[in-house]
Amino acid sequence: MLKKSNVAVRWCLIPMLAAVVWVGPLLSSHANPAQRQANGGTAQKSADSARNKAAPSKSASRQPAAKPVDRSSKAGVRAGPRSSSGAAQAAKPANKAQLRTSELTSQRASQRTSQRASQRANQRTSQRANQRATGKQRQAVAGTGLRLKKRAAAVAYVPAKLSFGQLSGLHATVDALDLKSSVALVVDQDTNEVLFSKNSGAVLPIASITKLMTALVVTESRLSLDEPLAVLQADVDSTAGNFSRLRLGTQLTRGEMLHLSLMASENRAAHVLGRAYPGGMQAFVAAMNRKAAELGMHDTRYVEPTGLSSDNQSSAQDLARLVRAAFMHPIIRELSTSLEAVVPVGSRQVQFHNTNGLVRSAEWDIGLQKTGYIAAAGRCVVMQAQLAGRKLIMVLLDSAGKYSRVGDAERIRKWLADAQIGQGSPVTPLTQAMPTLVVQPR
Repeated sequence: MLKKSNVAVRWCLIPMLAAVVWVGPLLSSHANPAQRQANGGTAQKSADSARNKAAPSKSASRQPAAKPVDRSSKAGVRAGPRSSSGAAQAAKPANKAQLRTSELTSQRASQRTSQRASQRANQRTSQRANQRATGKQRQAVAGTGLRLKKRAAAVAYVPAKLSFGQLSGLHATVDALDLKSSVALVVDQDTNEVLFSKNSGAVLPIASITKLMTALVVTESRLSLDEPLAVLQADVDSTAGNFSRLRLGTQLTRGEMLHLSLMASENRAAHVLGRAYPGGMQAFVAAMNRKAAELGMHDTRYVEPTGLSSDNQSSAQDLARLVRAAFMHPIIRELSTSLEAVVPVGSRQVQFHNTNGLVRSAEWDIGLQKTGYIAAAGRCVVMQAQLAGRKLIMVLLDSAGKYSRVGDAERIRKWLADAQIGQGSPVTPLTQAMPTLVVQPR
């Protein structure tokens, strides 16, 4: 019974196997074409490899073996669930994109860095080149400064402004000492004897010789010399265009202002003295003219206390009277002949020097002096000096040249020394008679 059942089962399985054999190809024909292609490729690949193994040729032995091609990856076959290798392959494009982005970022950063470095290098190079060029230019200018000055003088020559004396022809006057000053006067202080005279009656601007009358009025007014005076805006405005080291707000005593006015010819200090006078500037100028009239200075007129105005005018004869009157005051003698002074200006100590270099000379015994200069007046100086035991008053006006007034004073001193005045030898006066002449600019 058992054997019969086994035989029956076998006969039942035979038709089923036959169905599988005939139905399998039909089912495979409806399968995924990509899978068939992969299977076919695999089969072809297996056949090729088997053929190559069975009959290798010389050409095949010379050529390298072909790399296996994954056709399924090219066809985009997805067979079954995604494995770890598939995930890695899918992540490769993302990693490549990130790498490209990072590479671009690094390239841009390096480009920016290199650009900045090159810009800095160019700036440094240009700065060094400019510095070198500037240094060379300075050297060239320093080396050829004299030639440049000569060329400038030749190309664009601007004549200096002529003084009143030059415009009036006073410099054409010839004197025995060949002085460069158009006006000169030497008088014995005690006897009023005129020892030398040249255009002594000519009325000319007197520049800062004016400050001698300013000092005389201040001294005789008996105002306190310890009273503090400040430089105001009115003082700055009135002396505009002229150098002064007394800044706005500088506070000094009246005595210090008087000292700087006489010794250093400080214009701003002289203006402060006039402004601080009782009644103001107008009253002070009136006092100056009143004092001139008392001294017999009939050719003299003052309009302000500094001498910056060319309307302050006088003659050598009148100025000799002024020197004689000012010499009577010891403080004017002392302050006008002091060599230097140091005064506080703001937070600094400023040093001032005497404008007359002759006070430092051992050849001179000067008891009083005052210098002056503006373009309209030329170089001027008045002095009281003792030479060969004799007190003399010297007046030199309208001297042409920066040091010519000093040279004229030395010529007069040597002439007097050669004449041996004071030892009984008579001195022949050197004078040119000339009436009073009021000089006006043309």
